[in-house]
Amino acid sequence: MIVTFTANPSLDRTVALPGPLERGEVQRAVSVSQESGGKGVNVSRALVASGLESVAVLPGADSDPVLTGLRASAVPFVSLPIDEPLRTNVALTEPGGVTTKINEPGPVLDEDQQDALIKLLLESSRGASWVVLAGSLPPGFPADFYATVAQRLRSSADGAAPRIAVDSSGQPLAAALTGGAAGMPDLLKPNAEELAELATAAGFAPATADELEADPAAAAAAAAAVVRAGVGAVLATLGSKGAVLVTADGAWLATHPPVAAVSTVGAGDSALAGYLLAHGQGAAPADCLRQAVAHGAAAASLPGSTVPAVHQTTPDAVTITALRKD
Repeated sequence: MIVTFTANPSLDRTVALPGPLERGEVQRAVSVSQESGGKGVNVSRALVASGLESVAVLPGADSDPVLTGLRASAVPFVSLPIDEPLRTNVALTEPGGVTTKINEPGPVLDEDQQDALIKLLLESSRGASWVVLAGSLPPGFPADFYATVAQRLRSSADGAAPRIAVDSSGQPLAAALTGGAAGMPDLLKPNAEELAELATAAGFAPATADELEADPAAAAAAAAAVVRAGVGAVLATLGSKGAVLVTADGAWLATHPPVAAVSTVGAGDSALAGYLLAHGQGAAPADCLRQAVAHGAAAASLPGSTVPAVHQTTPDAVTITALRKD
């Protein structure tokens, strides 16, 4: 079983435009869709769509539209009741897949609620193979929240602790590396911009997101710096350029033939789900990367925040190239 933890879930509304976004003008939408979202929720949705057992842990009132949507999608979840409504995020998609996102901050949870949310995760994660800590943090959460959660997951485990994946951004992502060995993730899933920030913090020569996307070898070297800092593996998604995976034992690039991009919302989350799906089947690291890129490409070709099932992906179309780590 794979448990996902989304501290700041959302109702994700996607508005499809007929042409480029025109600031200050009135435009009519081609279509509007909505899904229960947040990074961890999206990973659970993708795993369940492929027939895997997954449980999403999140805050939210029983009647909140996010929880209602999960029930309608038959995605198992456990929730911490709160009084405030969960946030709504809006994505504006243009033809060709260009996406503009407007994300709300989310409800405020006090320290008691934060601790109750962690305890709920600990209870729900018994026997899990992976725990995915994903997304932004609500206002008032400490930046090192994910490192604290990782430490508590490992210290409270009966027997083998679950592997821990972190997919976030900004301070919560950087602080995930500050919890010492007990709080260090087994897997980090940054995009190019986030990888640039992480690598700089790990002592790697500064590089921009565009530079890393254009040079997979540089992306692999940046990811290797993060692995040397103590992370088990780095799965770095590079947009249309594919993704790199770096472990202590090797580095690989995976690319997929171009797809007709419809919406990039949730593509990175789907890539992480693809990796976890393959890992659960005992696949080698390069083949976990292969399925990650196949999932990400399939998600980009689907409307809104729709996530693909494994039968909608084309891993045989993915090319794997071994890279140097430094």
